[in-house]
Amino acid sequence: MSTTERTGHRRDLTVAGIAALVVAAAVVIGASVEAADGTLHLNWPPLYARWDPHVGPGTPAALALAVAVIAYGPALAARLSWRALLLGAWAASLAWIWSLALIDGFHRGVAERLTTKYEYLRSVDRFEDIPATLRDFTRHILIDSPDHWPAHTAGHPPGATLTFVLLDRVGLGGGAWAAAFCVTVGSTAVLAVLITLRALADEATARRAAPFLVLAPAAIWVGVSADGYFAAVTAWTIALLALAATRTVRFPAAAALGSGLLFGLTCYLSYGLPLFGLVAAAVLLITRTLRPVPLFLAGAAVVPLAFTLAGFDWWEAYHLLVERYYQGAGGIRPYGYFVWANLACTVLVVGLATVAGLRRTVASAPGALVRLRTGRTTPADRLTALVLAALLALLAADLSGMSKAETERIWLPFATFLLTATALLPRAARRPWLTAQAVLALLVNHLLFTGW
Repeated sequence: MSTTERTGHRRDLTVAGIAALVVAAAVVIGASVEAADGTLHLNWPPLYARWDPHVGPGTPAALALAVAVIAYGPALAARLSWRALLLGAWAASLAWIWSLALIDGFHRGVAERLTTKYEYLRSVDRFEDIPATLRDFTRHILIDSPDHWPAHTAGHPPGATLTFVLLDRVGLGGGAWAAAFCVTVGSTAVLAVLITLRALADEATARRAAPFLVLAPAAIWVGVSADGYFAAVTAWTIALLALAATRTVRFPAAAALGSGLLFGLTCYLSYGLPLFGLVAAAVLLITRTLRPVPLFLAGAAVVPLAFTLAGFDWWEAYHLLVERYYQGAGGIRPYGYFVWANLACTVLVVGLATVAGLRRTVASAPGALVRLRTGRTTPADRLTALVLAALLALLAADLSGMSKAETERIWLPFATFLLTATALLPRAARRPWLTAQAVLALLVNHLLFTGW
């Protein structure tokens, strides 16, 4: 290892150490605040979780998969054919998510996750007449309104709940089917991100990132929360736009239109996800083209138009949601704690390897942005721009004050792209960093019972 490489490695470790200290501070200070006045509304801050050391049926599989990916993942990612890599990464990601979820057991960890009093499934029976319910949706957002929606239904546009309504209509009702849907769809985010990296940076970059995308601690919350499904929708939005912008797909026009359709859906899954427009803009900046924009915008108008014609007013609902947010725990939870503790929470989601990758991203940003203006970029420059856009979107969400706590699931769409910063880590350090990722995920899942 050269002197430059050793210096870079020491800086990676230093920044990762600082991030670990921030997490520790968030835990200690959060516990103190919660014990003093209960304003955090969390049992184990900064996570929505409680202390509950345990093992479960998923433990052996999770341990075995972690060892296998650490031992063989980097080598396989480097030499498999591209199609085999995509299939293998998806299968491994799916297995990792399921094994982590099953550490809590099937009922507690899977089937019952989406059936609590806060969740979307509590509202499915109220969508017997879908058009009428959409017209009436905003009347039930506020806590003091008649028959107010459960927290998650009220806190999201109706596209989220409507997904589970449609699953119920085709015979896949109940918590187990909803969980299987979220895990299966959520796991495809790995495919979308790999395709994006290949299109925007290069195939080598995608191959370096693949084991880290598979073994991400974020998998804890993909299995099972609806936000894992949201993360996949946003990831495919960006993947299709990247393919359209680089024209590395047979039908780029269809990819641009499809990307727009998914972006429109994204805006009706969560009020915070229009921030992904920043990541979409980064794709256009990286590729130095506006060619996909007309079809993207045409596609993006479809879902909003359909909901508007059905009688749902997004802007009215958003303003009511802000009022509802401050009627509940959001109005009590202290901004001064969560504005930095949310970032500590993100460290637990993306892992210390991603923190090290982000350190390299920020360090290379000035030169990369200069080269982006000239068009003479390297794959690392293009990756840097993509990661910075995701980081900017996350910071905007953080500063908004509308994400106080529970960001381990809410920010999964942003975290998915932050994970790509691991492609910047040097070859010699990949297995140690992969080990750190796996150990973190296994510790969190075995020591805590997470709420999602």
